[in-house]
Amino acid sequence: MLMPPDRTGACASSASTLKSFSMNLSIGCMEYDRTRALFDGSVRIEGVDATFESGRLASDVFERMVRDQAFDVAELGLTFYLRTLAQPDPPFVAIPVFPARQFRHAAIFVNTASGIERPRDLVGKTIGEFGTYGHDVGVTAKGLLADDYGVTPDQCRWVIGGADFPMTPFDFVPLIHPADVDVSPAPAGRGLSAMLESGEIDALISARVPQCIVDGSPRVRRLFPDYETVERNYYSRTGIYPIMHTLVVRRDLAPDVMQAVYRAFTEAKDVALNRYRHGSLGQHMDVMVPWFTPLWDRNHFPDDFWAYGIDPNRAAIDSFLRHFHEQGLSERRLAVDEIFADGDW
Repeated sequence: MLMPPDRTGACASSASTLKSFSMNLSIGCMEYDRTRALFDGSVRIEGVDATFESGRLASDVFERMVRDQAFDVAELGLTFYLRTLAQPDPPFVAIPVFPARQFRHAAIFVNTASGIERPRDLVGKTIGEFGTYGHDVGVTAKGLLADDYGVTPDQCRWVIGGADFPMTPFDFVPLIHPADVDVSPAPAGRGLSAMLESGEIDALISARVPQCIVDGSPRVRRLFPDYETVERNYYSRTGIYPIMHTLVVRRDLAPDVMQAVYRAFTEAKDVALNRYRHGSLGQHMDVMVPWFTPLWDRNHFPDDFWAYGIDPNRAAIDSFLRHFHEQGLSERRLAVDEIFADGDW
């Protein structure tokens, strides 16, 4: 593929060509422990001068990428990326780097007066969801509720808005939902956290813990108070560590550039993992969290529990694609391999 002429004017058709010049790339992603080595320059992308930008929220990066194609490479929520694939000429292709993954039982919150004591009690209730119907957390949380507890989205009513501040639903992706699912925006001037505490909604699915929970309001609690135990059980049963975000690149980037980006993000992730592994020698003195070492020692995950690449993550990706389709967000169930660029992953 030809590189954009305003970048280099050259063709990056081989690894030796890539090394022969320095290409400029703009990269949008959040600064996590697994990307920090890229931000501080201790890990570099071979043959690339990279400029990194972040945002207040990950969705800020998503919007800039989807709306304006503001970056050459960007972190993008899986659900947002999958929606771009429905465009006539999809602008991005993913590489199997997964900057964000999280178990999502902990992301479901309920009003204590709503009568919700167990997951099945969500049937017939009104549930808030951050940003859009079917954001990454929503797809995963709805999926586990359907798979394990028989609660499907059509059995509930959905209100879309901001968590701790009023916000209209995202308008940089199509607002899709099945005809038999009741979805509406939050009232003007109302945030979902306040609506949860007041009882205007019965429950809330949100990656961000609502302020009323942080403040210790007696009117709200998690659906799964002992969410760590529930999530550990989920992992032991399924082997799935849910993926939220992937890394997308402009489709006109040469394969060698994609491979270089993949290798660098993998190296940066390994830097973070090795920091925690080696930190055990000093009982993680560089981490402020008390009892972090016993927490690390009992994580019971494989050595590379934050693996990149397709094969180590096939079950998690396929689960997300199944839920995405079952929740009416895609016309057909996508296959794992078709959503990623060809490459030596």
